[in-house]
Amino acid sequence: MPTLTFEGETHGEIVIKVTRWLASLEESAPGNLSAVEAVNQGAELTKDALRIIAAAAPAPVAQSDVVKGLTNMGYKVTDATKDAVVMGLDTIEEATGGSVVRQVTKTGRKVVWEMNSTVARQVLKGLRR
Repeated sequence: MPTLTFEGETHGEIVIKVTRWLASLEESAPGNLSAVEAVNQGAELTKDALRIIAAAAPAPVAQSDVVKGLTNMGYKVTDATKDAVVMGLDTIEEATGGSVVRQVTKTGRKVVWEMNSTVARQVLKGLRR
């Protein structure tokens, strides 16, 4: 899960940094990430998480055939799911000429943008108290 951290020696410094960050959000537009790119990035993130979990195990466990097999199975399931979702998106795009994917993407960005701004404002209000 992404995190956002503000550092400062005083409460006022942190409030100033949060205010600047909120102002920069309003100036910048959300990135243009296609649905297929988002699915691919999500799959790679899942595989990275599997690698980290497997590496975090004690050496005898991490090197066991069970952990190696489960990790490999996780990679295969992730790739199969990614391929199925991308194929489904391609089918929807072909059937609708891309209009449904564009509408969902635009709406999703708007919702995330509004949520992030709202959450950030609540954080700022909490800091000002």
